[in-house]
Amino acid sequence: MPNASSSGPPMAATPLTRAVLEIDEYAATLGWDQPARLFALVDTAQLRSQEPGLASQLGLDTGDQAAPLTPVEQDEIPAGTPLDEFLGTIAWPDAVAGCALTVERLMLPPSAESDVPVGLDDTALTKWVAEHPDRQEVRMTVAVLRDGTRESALRLRAKDSPNEVLTGAGLVPGLAEALYATFEA
Repeated sequence: MPNASSSGPPMAATPLTRAVLEIDEYAATLGWDQPARLFALVDTAQLRSQEPGLASQLGLDTGDQAAPLTPVEQDEIPAGTPLDEFLGTIAWPDAVAGCALTVERLMLPPSAESDVPVGLDDTALTKWVAEHPDRQEVRMTVAVLRDGTRESALRLRAKDSPNEVLTGAGLVPGLAEALYATFEA
């Protein structure tokens, strides 16, 4: 994860947007075709006071330039485990203010919806989308806070530039809801 002294993402309107863009930038440095990655979002000031050693490791112990929320990457998501099943196993400690997930998927433009064959199971639908000529590869970074606040960033592989990242609270509502559910246990 880039530390607070790196160039970082551009200043964003909210701490959650800043965190999402920081995670998107980090994922971009790893390249495409990566597994999903899960992050805890912690209050930076609280982290500095309660875990000074960890704050130092993350480069958060100097100056006041650090973002209000610090993403902390979690252990790798087990290969072969469906994302929804994995998210159902998560319980966050009280010190975690929010969480985020970055995941790559294929998507089709809305104009392709009428072309989807009826009656495909998940495997057949995935194959059909993967072979569709209008498919786009997208990296989605979705974050939620305990209070339900949400933010997302979408980056198309075809437009892989920080200036082409789309942000918004409602871009990936299903994934945001699944992440929020990890706080309701």
